[in-house]
Amino acid sequence: MKKIAILTLLATCFTFSSCDVLQEVANQAGTVLSEPTLSEIGQGLKEALKNGIGKGADALAQRDGYFKSAYKILLPSDVRKVTDRLKNIPGFSNIENELLEKMNRGAEDAAKEAKPIFVAAITGLTFSDATNILLGSDNAATQYLNRTTNQPLYDKFNPKIVASLNKIGANDLWKKAADTYNRIPLVTKINADLDDYVTKEALKGLFGKIGEEEKNIRHNKAFRNTDLLRKVFAKQDANRK
Repeated sequence: MKKIAILTLLATCFTFSSCDVLQEVANQAGTVLSEPTLSEIGQGLKEALKNGIGKGADALAQRDGYFKSAYKILLPSDVRKVTDRLKNIPGFSNIENELLEKMNRGAEDAAKEAKPIFVAAITGLTFSDATNILLGSDNAATQYLNRTTNQPLYDKFNPKIVASLNKIGANDLWKKAADTYNRIPLVTKINADLDDYVTKEALKGLFGKIGEEEKNIRHNKAFRNTDLLRKVFAKQDANRK
């Protein structure tokens, strides 16, 4: 009877090219995998997001997670203008490298606080959101998180960045450099505040890293390490054929 059922299912799917019911024959078990329910899709997406968020945030929170990665925070143009002018002033010869490292160290320190903020945000994911994300683009989940959490994350992340930059002396260093620059005759005065820039760049890197993890789970079955993830993302695979 089991063989007849399997053959009937296969015949049906081959007969109707638009067959959108995801049912695979499990070779070893000889059974048919059922379509994931809306509840399973929601649970699977949340599990995948938590995994990706955990890996992404943990990676960036390590020493050199930002500073020696693709997400290194670079100096903005107005800051580079300052550092270029100050290189020949005693005490500022290495100002660019010092600022670069301190900014990235501040972001690494603040990234330790990001994971619980993200995890709390995905609890509001609806069944409709989950299905649209699952069947969406390679970065649909990352876009959803960016759209729904960017401002709340900024509001909570920024104080951590401020505290981190203060703790390692980055703000004091930049203020000293900016004040020195602003005393140069005829120059356009610049803002001595790095916090906003570093916070936005840190969040941009964080979303970028989460996007990497999302792409991995969408395209690499080895990253689907639970039965639920395998079942849910099998629906995505079938939808893209």
